[in-house]
Amino acid sequence: MKTDTLFYRLFEAFPGIFFELINRSPEEAESYQFSSVEVKQLSFRIDGVFVSNINAIHPPIYFAEVQFQSDSRFYSRFFAEIFLDLNKTELINDWRGVVLYPSRNIDPGETPRYQELLHSGRVSRIYLDELGEIAENSVGIATIQLIVAQEEQAIPLAQNLIERVRAETFQQQSQADLLQLIEAILVYKLPQLSREEIEAMFSLDDLKQTRVYQEALEEGRQEGRQEGRQEGRQEGRQEGRQEGRQEAKLELIPFLISVGISLEEIAVRLGLELEQVQQAAQSSTENQNEG
Repeated sequence: MKTDTLFYRLFEAFPGIFFELINRSPEEAESYQFSSVEVKQLSFRIDGVFVSNINAIHPPIYFAEVQFQSDSRFYSRFFAEIFLDLNKTELINDWRGVVLYPSRNIDPGETPRYQELLHSGRVSRIYLDELGEIAENSVGIATIQLIVAQEEQAIPLAQNLIERVRAETFQQQSQADLLQLIEAILVYKLPQLSREEIEAMFSLDDLKQTRVYQEALEEGRQEGRQEGRQEGRQEGRQEGRQEGRQEAKLELIPFLISVGISLEEIAVRLGLELEQVQQAAQSSTENQNEG
């Protein structure tokens, strides 16, 4: 999954976050429709376009571009996309451009031929690694920070973000969508993590809303249907599944300890006795010492 795909999902599900980024009220998103626009003549694609759905007034069209790779010709392409799109629309609205960079060093900098546009107030350049203070007050901005975080920071940031999502008031569907997005970001950033390791970051109620849980649930149902066709072995398989689940939980404990989760919280999350967690932690330490 590409980075711009993550942003597309984010802005499509939570358009208010885009307006937070540009220091506008999130409520403005209610007056806009978000889409991705392809300029077919030149095979250009604008990552995101916010067009007002209010006919009585003419608020600006916002052209958003996610730029995570160095490109000396970026502004040539960006402004070409905008003006080609404006040329084919019948809308008379003014326009604004918004470029999202992971950091300043990706920005190609001042380009003489476009300096009037860049300094006109029409174009906002946002450096996502500089949003620290804003992210403290906004779950949406914190989600964006997770996308650009270094791998070693992603797990603690995700854990904190999940706790904030739990604590803040969301409609049930919005909370589910945000948890799905956090999960997608983790899968994108940390492909080496197993599904079980990602699941362990969520509480049981949160987990039921995520894709990994739904996939695991469906796998379980399919296995159950297959096993149900084979009489006489059900009891043994149930015992085997229970033992397998227990072993999987115990194998997760060293990983959860390594990312800073306390033994008490691990016991709660995995549904184990604290003594079991302590024994597994001790065994892991002994194995490391022997290694």
